[in-house]
Amino acid sequence: MPEPEPEAELPAPETVTPTPAAAERGVAEAPTPDRRPRPLIERIGMAAIALVLGTLFGTIAVAAFVSGELFLATMGAIGCVMTFWVGGLTLFRG
Repeated sequence: MPEPEPEAELPAPETVTPTPAAAERGVAEAPTPDRRPRPLIERIGMAAIALVLGTLFGTIAVAAFVSGELFLATMGAIGCVMTFWVGGLTLFRG
């Protein structure tokens, strides 16, 4: 009879030490997120992707406006502005 394979060890889940107030309620507080700024190369890459997508939204807005589809043109322009806004925030705020 072949020997059973040893079971793989699963990584231990992160444990959170409850604060006294949370311990009274019986609830553990959520861990705080990592607040370090992103590396510059990552910010530049995400801003470049936002630039490409914003340009596509702008192209859709112009094409829709020229063809008389005002609702689609408005939605494309809003998408363009929002994408450029988020790309700029990603690049400059980190």
